[in-house]
Amino acid sequence: MIAKLRLVRYLGPLLPVLAFFLVSLVFLSLARLGFVAWKWDRVTAVQGLWTVLGFGVRMDVMLLSMVVVVPTLISLLLPSNDRIRRIWHRIQSMWLTACGALFVFMELATPSFVDRFGVRPNRLFFEYFDHPREVFLTIWAAYKGPLILTVAVIALTVWAVWNMSQKLGRASQTWTARRRLLAGPLILMILFLGARSNLFHRAANMSTVAFCNDPLINQLGVSSTYSLGYAIYGLRAESDLVHHYGKMTDDEVIRRVRKGMGLPESAFTNPNIPTLHRQVPKHKRERPLNLVIILEESLGAEYVQSLGGLPLTPELERLSQKGLWFSQLYATGTRSIRGVEAVVTGFPPTPARSILKLSLSQWGFFSLASLLKREGYATQFIYGGDSQFDNMKGFLLGNGFDRVIDEKNFGEHVFHGTWGFSDEDIFNRTHQELLAHGGKPFFTMVFTISNHPPFEFPDGRIDLWGKPKNTIDNAVRYADYALGKFFDRAQNAPYWDKTVFLVVADHEDHIPGDDLVPVKYFHIPALIMGSDIKPGLYDKVSSQMDLPPTLLSMMGVELSHPMQGQDLLQTPENHPGRAVMQFDNNQAYMVGDQVVIHTPNKPATQYVFRNGKLERTQEQPEMIRDALAQALWPIIAYRERQYRLDEGRSTSRP
Repeated sequence: MIAKLRLVRYLGPLLPVLAFFLVSLVFLSLARLGFVAWKWDRVTAVQGLWTVLGFGVRMDVMLLSMVVVVPTLISLLLPSNDRIRRIWHRIQSMWLTACGALFVFMELATPSFVDRFGVRPNRLFFEYFDHPREVFLTIWAAYKGPLILTVAVIALTVWAVWNMSQKLGRASQTWTARRRLLAGPLILMILFLGARSNLFHRAANMSTVAFCNDPLINQLGVSSTYSLGYAIYGLRAESDLVHHYGKMTDDEVIRRVRKGMGLPESAFTNPNIPTLHRQVPKHKRERPLNLVIILEESLGAEYVQSLGGLPLTPELERLSQKGLWFSQLYATGTRSIRGVEAVVTGFPPTPARSILKLSLSQWGFFSLASLLKREGYATQFIYGGDSQFDNMKGFLLGNGFDRVIDEKNFGEHVFHGTWGFSDEDIFNRTHQELLAHGGKPFFTMVFTISNHPPFEFPDGRIDLWGKPKNTIDNAVRYADYALGKFFDRAQNAPYWDKTVFLVVADHEDHIPGDDLVPVKYFHIPALIMGSDIKPGLYDKVSSQMDLPPTLLSMMGVELSHPMQGQDLLQTPENHPGRAVMQFDNNQAYMVGDQVVIHTPNKPATQYVFRNGKLERTQEQPEMIRDALAQALWPIIAYRERQYRLDEGRSTSRP
């Protein structure tokens, strides 16, 4: 029946790929309409309906042209041999079926990713799949129903696309050599133009669809398959991605970064390590203090009442009265790996992967552990899950940590969930380890786990904040309970008077918002306490990168290091504070309430941060240049291996 249609005869061998092209275009457009309806308020706020839909068709045509160009070429070149045609139809059907299933899977996976990260799937999507077991167990525990439905829909898609392509393949007819010769070059030229989507020097890309300050609405103009593919492609040249922000000589970059550190040029004496400088503590101690850093999983300011959030952390609020509390501190990124990067190394964020995963930083890269190890400190990392996640174990052991204690090393315990042992178990082990050091100096980093999806924790510990039990709100309450319980014990332990403790979040739980960089959702709590530290409030803008130098000052050690964060105990009274935030490929540089944002291949823009929102303001050329230097410096430092200690000198003596 199909073979008798005139259109079928006219389309010849192109029938299966053209049908797939049109059906996929309709599906992706319908999916986009669904997302537009879901985010209707944000779409209308930027008057973006027709822009999104127009870009959507254009970018979907671009994606589909790339998908079908090779099958089209092979179909045009295939000889008129029935056996060869049958084999090719099977191969073509497999390719089209796989692509169709991928399109459906990516669109179905997008809503939960958007809820957590505020954008379409990007590099974070596939970085998580470096650890399929943990990811699958998390998804199964939190999204069992949607997961089963997704599998069913994908199975239906595979069946439908396979049968359609097979049936149309059998019905398609070959063209004469003359028709192939005449039509083939024209068809391939059309697909080539479709894949480039313009006639200019550069093909269309993610920057093409950017028309407003809302990154998610910009990304509705592409499919999730395209956004993920673009992220994967970007890995090929990730070290150059930051240069899409603009160009600047290395000398100017270094000069501006040094100036931003608030130190005179004379403080920098090693040209091979441009930011290496000597830090003199505010109060030098005869016996420097020990250090414990507690990195709290996903504890954003929205869960801390005194920071404008929900009243879910009464223990942290109580403890904040006993130490130095930071009310305007901002995370550097949106994932735990960025939090580890910032508080352990003081290294700035980039659009590339975290330095925990990059090859040149697996040894000889600066960290607090490598610095303190030179001073005789025992160094260890304690984590309730699998420390191989995000290459934490490999990076930490290669850069100064003596021991990594993870779930393989836990024995008797209170609770074990999908991601590992509960915060109570982590703190119980931490207490034991701190006691075991006796009078020897130590640096211990602790990374909690309970406040991670699927939010599992033991029963009977807290009064639930609404139901069901396994929600972010209840997990925050449990994590806070475990933290308070630990400090109640620690304050009566022999190590208390000899130790500085930092409690800080790694990042916010989720990143919604309609700004290029949603600064409000980078706001996190931080508290330094212990020993003789007096209660106080630091209410200026600050960054996770400022915490390591500040801790060294509180410990009373005089050391040389390359960190560009500032000792917040010794900043000038008129210093407004600064922070750097990386959101997908966008970077924000914040000084006081002024924010400069760099996006790839676009001019920098400047804003004032007011009432939780960014408002456009007059550009300040010097601040924009400073922000560009900040964006370029970490790439230079990584590439040239300039973020390290001076191997030829002691760090503690001139």
